[in-house]
Amino acid sequence: MMPSDVGRAMKHILVIEDDADLGLLMRDYFAQFQFEVETVHDGRAGLARALEGEHDLIILDVMLPALNGFEVLYQLRKRRATPVIMLTARVEQPDRIAGLNAGADDYLPKPFGPEELLARIRAVLRRAGHRDSAVTQCLDAGGLSLDPHTREVRHGSRVLDLTSIEFEILEVLMRSAGRTVTRDELMAVLHQRRATPYERSLDVHISHLRKKLEGAGDCSIRTVRGSGYQFAPGKGTDR
Repeated sequence: MMPSDVGRAMKHILVIEDDADLGLLMRDYFAQFQFEVETVHDGRAGLARALEGEHDLIILDVMLPALNGFEVLYQLRKRRATPVIMLTARVEQPDRIAGLNAGADDYLPKPFGPEELLARIRAVLRRAGHRDSAVTQCLDAGGLSLDPHTREVRHGSRVLDLTSIEFEILEVLMRSAGRTVTRDELMAVLHQRRATPYERSLDVHISHLRKKLEGAGDCSIRTVRGSGYQFAPGKGTDR
């Protein structure tokens, strides 16, 4: 006899996984346990579906095209408390800790058996009502302090007057300080879509943000030609 599932109604699971074959296997396997599975194969589209809030649980791969799993999870946790189980072939402890600190409910390395994933899904759903979804943390870099809760950016006692879009851009860049964030990544976070070759709106927001950061801390936003942007603590050119 199969163990009973959590609740009597069919549960809806979103699988964000770039391996299409694995997604199909999960869909077919979990159907017999009253789980309806939807699969999405890149981070940008996955974030857009996850934000619609129609799913009981999300299975999220770390290594995804367009937007990695950690960024998808971070953006999701700012708006939704949907339970998330992360999957990854990377088994290093820092990666597991990063996923859990970002708000994942569980973390399962590949390869895994479907029975183990099923058991973890049931366990996560059982405790879903008791989880702490407050995972955002203040960021401090280059003399700036960014608070995701109050949506304020400070340089000392001075609060910078940023628009909502400028705040979102700066938050992504500060959390990725020292790493180049591509235009597609930024557009995926802001609008859940890819940047178009002739679109200039992102460049305009970056230009305005740079002007507002002048004299505020020891940092710059650098353009990495042909790639994207980088938040650089410490003095340096922004072009």
